[in-house]
Amino acid sequence: MSDKAHLTRQYSNILVSETENPKALKVGLIRLNRPDVLNALNIDLMTEVVEALEAFDKDSETGCMVLTGSKKAFAAGADIKEMADATAIEMLLRDQFARWDRIRKIKKPIIAAVSGFALGGGCELAMTCDMIIAAENAKFGQPEINLGVIPGAGGTQRLTKAIGKARAMDMILTGKMFGAEEMFIAGLVTKVVDSDLYLEEALEVAKDIASKPTVAVQLAKESILKSFDSTIESGLEFERKNFYLLFATEDKFEGMKAFVDKRKAEWKGK
Repeated sequence: MSDKAHLTRQYSNILVSETENPKALKVGLIRLNRPDVLNALNIDLMTEVVEALEAFDKDSETGCMVLTGSKKAFAAGADIKEMADATAIEMLLRDQFARWDRIRKIKKPIIAAVSGFALGGGCELAMTCDMIIAAENAKFGQPEINLGVIPGAGGTQRLTKAIGKARAMDMILTGKMFGAEEMFIAGLVTKVVDSDLYLEEALEVAKDIASKPTVAVQLAKESILKSFDSTIESGLEFERKNFYLLFATEDKFEGMKAFVDKRKAEWKGK
């Protein structure tokens, strides 16, 4: 696939576009598009989401991505019809979460713009992103317990790391929904904005990130994520190596020289 083929490809479950960003890299926009089922996440939709993210990640003109749904629902959960009659062995062989694992390997930042319901797999998908911009009407929840199962796409792990054991237990064991403001206070959400402005705000944040030096942004993201699966000692070592590595980039020399010269830096992305 060429750098821009994903923008002309005919997807069935998502809408893909890019937003211009004056004097900086563009922002890739992926919109979940299964309105008849509140963007329920089936295998085909997740396959397209991952492929689009990977294409933007490889696109040298893209600096950041925004993943969103509709005003009514970011995603109301997994498509239960795909799993209702499945056996344990069938689910194991299906390995549907392999697609989710590929999201972890995306180097560029991903911002979730959430309005309406972000439940079950929808909440988990938002949590795979690096930041969550939520509309005031957003509702987050992990209601899998009401179906006789538990979160399976990282919910028990990412949610606990984001909001702590006590709140995660409450959210997962009761299956209740929680509002955007409460999730902001808990630490899951980056920012809560007016329900008519959530996507605009997410795009503005993405444009700001896309205006920063590319390599530094990617290594910063990588270092932050490393803190979740390492001890403080190994995490500090990893951070330090990435810090030293940035001293080999042209952007480091430009950024520091611009600071000394009291002018705006002109990033080259290398």
